[in-house]
Amino acid sequence: MGSRVAIGLMSGTSRDGIDAALIRTDGEGMVERIAFHGTPYDEGFRVRLAEACARAMAMNDPEFEPLIDAVETEMTQAHAEAVADLLGRSGWQAQDVDVIGFHGHTVAHKPDLGWTWQIGDADALAGAFGIPVVADLRSADVEAGGQGAPLIPVYHRALAAKLPKPVAILNLGGVANITYIGVDDALVAFDTGMASGLIDNWMQVEGDKPIDEGGAVAATGRVDESVLAGMLDHPFFDVPPPKSIDREDFTVQPVRGLSLADGAATLTAFTAHSVELALRQLPARPTTMYVAGGGRHNVTLMQMLREVTGIAVESVDMLGWNGDSVEAEGFAYMAVRSIMGLPISFPGTTGVPEPMTGGELFEVD
Repeated sequence: MGSRVAIGLMSGTSRDGIDAALIRTDGEGMVERIAFHGTPYDEGFRVRLAEACARAMAMNDPEFEPLIDAVETEMTQAHAEAVADLLGRSGWQAQDVDVIGFHGHTVAHKPDLGWTWQIGDADALAGAFGIPVVADLRSADVEAGGQGAPLIPVYHRALAAKLPKPVAILNLGGVANITYIGVDDALVAFDTGMASGLIDNWMQVEGDKPIDEGGAVAATGRVDESVLAGMLDHPFFDVPPPKSIDREDFTVQPVRGLSLADGAATLTAFTAHSVELALRQLPARPTTMYVAGGGRHNVTLMQMLREVTGIAVESVDMLGWNGDSVEAEGFAYMAVRSIMGLPISFPGTTGVPEPMTGGELFEVD
């Protein structure tokens, strides 16, 4: 059926805002990036979103909760504004877009209990623009026994088609995940642990700053090796892939009592060492790891990754990709694959028994 024009929307575990990307793709090897724009959340909404996530994580099953419902309404409106902004900036009209891939926001991820919860009103978003929306992209995978994450690896493979194999793509958001693409194009992917989530939490609570900009605070600190060893002695790291986590599965509690700089340095080292542990679980060790996501802007983290892993660690931007937009592009790509009935998750990425498609299509009334 040829190519389709799609918008992808991503509100990730960093909780910092909405990424919106416009691409043209055939859902397989052809990808043309058209436009991208990121819209930050205001601080008040970030606080409400974090509280909604905490309340959802405290549940044994998804259920109505007034704060979560209110946050969902507010977040859907913010996504509609992000789409309007993207269209306005790019010069494209809504009638020229075939589908929107709407990730929503994960407020709780509990595949061990058989559920994952992404909030966002896809019907309202479809009605706002007259564009069909594919949403709820993780639930079918979890219901089939998969982890429901990560989903982006199939898009990583499309982008990396011409790269020498094996190769690894590391995404550093609030949580980190790695994609390994073998010489036969087989995929292995899983969450490696935390990326910027704990560092951000630490800076917000102890430093009255949203993030450790560029890793500047961590660069002045000393890693507490005892605390680091204790954090790495977590059962998650011994579990064989595929595996996934929720941002709330780890806390800053172990670094309480350290100075701001030492806490930031230790949490940054925790991310780097978690990635090294993940590399040991891959079928073969790649010589190069390309990094996407906001964490690649953390100079201290990138240097720690090089030192701890001993391999080449480079930003995906050097490949001509936009490291800020890869995930949003990926959800546009998967929306196209979903309406084509193509698989978006695989045994090697989420642990499902066989490759399967996913997502629910919300048509325009």
